[in-house]
Amino acid sequence: MSLTVVVASRNRREDLLVTLPRHEAPVILVDNASTDGTVDAVRAAHPGVTVLPLARNEGARGRTKGVVAAGTEFVAFADDDSWWAPGDLDRAVAVLRAHPRLAVLNARILVGPEQRLDPVCAEMAASPLGTADDLPGPSLLGFVACAAMVRTGAFLAVGGFDPVVRFPGEEERVALDLAAAGWGLAYVDGVTVHHHPSPRRDAPARRQAAVWRARLLTALMRYPAAELAGLVRDAATAGKPGRRGLARAARDVPGALRRRRPVPTRVWADVQRLVS
Repeated sequence: MSLTVVVASRNRREDLLVTLPRHEAPVILVDNASTDGTVDAVRAAHPGVTVLPLARNEGARGRTKGVVAAGTEFVAFADDDSWWAPGDLDRAVAVLRAHPRLAVLNARILVGPEQRLDPVCAEMAASPLGTADDLPGPSLLGFVACAAMVRTGAFLAVGGFDPVVRFPGEEERVALDLAAAGWGLAYVDGVTVHHHPSPRRDAPARRQAAVWRARLLTALMRYPAAELAGLVRDAATAGKPGRRGLARAARDVPGALRRRRPVPTRVWADVQRLVS
């Protein structure tokens, strides 16, 4: 097999028992120290799934451990509440094989039983970066992990998801590093991921704080120094979620500084094109 599906989860046993059979490739489930009996339940109900239990919640870093354990040329990510449409794992592999510079393929995301197009897909389809001649769709500087297939060698060469950002927002630093190394990322609406959001989700304010934390730490690792003060100011004036994000980022500043490597000028220029 050239492909593995890697699912990372924590305390979503019932969701997993429904979605795991939908994956049309070998599956590695990385369990982030669940306390709801996920590991035993999955092993009993789906013995074909490889379960990798972690001693503590490592967030998105768990996905990286799943990629290492997979050892396949390509890895498709999925969440406990998402799955790739029938036949589309094979289609995505074919696209990656046909485009050797492509490191990350972001699929179209349809949300819920009504299959609404995720708004982020419309943004990706209209990417101001355009479509490079050697890529299968609009160029990206970010992706949605649960709808991404990665070229394993490229993903691991840039370190995969890191222990600083963890989750959410783990994709940006990986995308920036891949672009800096000359790899391409693209949105391909010819393949589809279904996402039925679990009812067990963080409150919006808590998630917004986590997003601010990720933005700040990613900026500290990769943005030009001149940009950092403005982002801190933006967080401080963004209300309670922004201030909470700042506070939560503070404890990981040393780790971010140890990994600081600002992106090349050409990559930063593309970042500016996306936000202008």
